[in-house]
Amino acid sequence: MTKTAVGLTIEDLLPSFVLSLRAERKAAKTITAYTDAAERFARWLASEGHSTVVTEVTKADVQRWIVSQQEEGRSPSTVAGRFRYLQQWWRWVAAEDEVAKSPMTGMSPPSIPERPVPVYTSDELAALLKATAGKDFDALRDRALLRIFMATGARLGEVAGMTMEAIDHEGQAVLVVGKGDRGRWVPFDTDAALALDRYLRARMRHPLRNLPALWIGKRGPLTSSGITQVLRRRAAVAGVKDVRPHRFRHTFAHHALSAGMAEGNLQELAGWRSPQMLARYGSSARGERARASYQSLDLYPEVKS
Repeated sequence: MTKTAVGLTIEDLLPSFVLSLRAERKAAKTITAYTDAAERFARWLASEGHSTVVTEVTKADVQRWIVSQQEEGRSPSTVAGRFRYLQQWWRWVAAEDEVAKSPMTGMSPPSIPERPVPVYTSDELAALLKATAGKDFDALRDRALLRIFMATGARLGEVAGMTMEAIDHEGQAVLVVGKGDRGRWVPFDTDAALALDRYLRARMRHPLRNLPALWIGKRGPLTSSGITQVLRRRAAVAGVKDVRPHRFRHTFAHHALSAGMAEGNLQELAGWRSPQMLARYGSSARGERARASYQSLDLYPEVKS
């Protein structure tokens, strides 16, 4: 009597999936996003009485799960994100020969209505900078933080990860480590350089001055969460609403394009690997740039009344 092969479930394979992601040096947030989608899908299958054995999962199962996410009121971007994360899971399962073909083969992600992220206005940026006026350590640090966000368009994690050794003072640039541990040099302007210089002089007198991290507080290096809290406190003083670190990235892209920066240069400085990301971030205030461009044109130079 021959034994029937035991099919492995999503739950069985998840530890191996995590191991492979770590071996590829995927960011912790990426690993969490991928595994969270697979775990959610597995829980839904079980709640619906469906098998979680990977060889028994069908395309229809995935489609019904996506619909269930939409019916639960998840935002279009959340549903589309979970679709892409689950797609990565099934690609790995297929690559490991645990299934002959991914059940998501040929599926397209749910569409996302284009809703450009609003950029900070000049008045809002001025108010935020005014809220950091002062000569105490926190004020000098927070002003330098704001200026670096404005000048570089760097991601929150990249700013939090800046080190003392990563600053090129003469070249006015800082080495940041982005997604996938990819490093790149990003320049900053004179305003940021001046604010950073004042902060670094104050930092020399700080009890934790020997720490390698660029941004420090009373208890140690500022984490991404700590920097976010700093920005929110200054925003409350400034009366600026909806202050999020990532909005600086959209604002930077908008101002860079408005100032005439070539798209390829912006893509390089921002650390985007695909033009699609450039298009996404460039969509913020696209209408404003189009109107400004229109006002600079003389459409009918030979038709004068």
